[in-house]
Amino acid sequence: MSAGGTLVVGSGFVGTGIARRLAAGGETVTVTSRRRPGHPPDTAGVRWQALDATDAVACERLVARLRPRRVVLVHGPSDVTWCEDHPDRAAAAHTAAAANLASAAGDARVLMISTDNVFDGSRPANAEHTPVAPANAYGRAKLRAEESLLDTATDPVVLRVSLVYGHEPADAGKWLNFFAACAHRLLRGQPVTAPYDQWTTPVLVDDVAEVTAGILGAEGPVPRVLHLGGPDRVSRAAWASVVAEALGAPPQLVVPTPRAGTRYASRPANTCLTSSLLGRLPSTEAIAVRGVHEAARSLATAFAAAG
Repeated sequence: MSAGGTLVVGSGFVGTGIARRLAAGGETVTVTSRRRPGHPPDTAGVRWQALDATDAVACERLVARLRPRRVVLVHGPSDVTWCEDHPDRAAAAHTAAAANLASAAGDARVLMISTDNVFDGSRPANAEHTPVAPANAYGRAKLRAEESLLDTATDPVVLRVSLVYGHEPADAGKWLNFFAACAHRLLRGQPVTAPYDQWTTPVLVDDVAEVTAGILGAEGPVPRVLHLGGPDRVSRAAWASVVAEALGAPPQLVVPTPRAGTRYASRPANTCLTSSLLGRLPSTEAIAVRGVHEAARSLATAFAAAG
């Protein structure tokens, strides 16, 4: 097999979105996960490969066979509640995968998708220079993975993203993004309970994929840590109301609630990201990241049509 292409480690919602964008740009992409995904990428140029990223030997063998020019890590358990209940397992999975791929990648650029949960939520916004202080097990696991990658890889980039959202089909089982969960419930006439005191800067999965492609394709060195958040700072309750309006659902279906006592209790109060560096890269400076109102209008048709 000739050298080249991109290896995407993680076949979930974000990893699949990135793989599709890279393939659409002519890149040969291999997506990996332990088990075949229920909704595999249906894009030409994307192939799936089984991989346990916590197995160092398996990672070395796959990278030696594929010889990718770039590696994207979208790995590890991302359910914040599960990580809070299983902190040691979460940390081990995230850290081992980052260390294994960073060690095996050689001179390839390795970009890891990380999280806004590496911050404690005490500030209304977090830039690249903001001191990290994870407030939950997921944030601690991701921070350890970041450190492992930055210490080991030859050309590492950590891209911390705010809450990622986009379309997921109604039969996806467990929806992996807040927008989809809200949309499907609202379309069924079911109420959505959302905290009014947990703030984020949501970013559309297509925009995450576009920025990732730009960073991967940037010539020369890039900053080792970058942030990507959307232009709007909104509470989850306000965002759910935006979704309801776009779908034409009754506004009273959105029920604002305090995050204490809900599944969002372990999330920081402010998971908002800003960047002082991303716009300086020639390969990403022209990318227009969409706000929640524009994105909701564009997604509404897809949700209404596909359910």
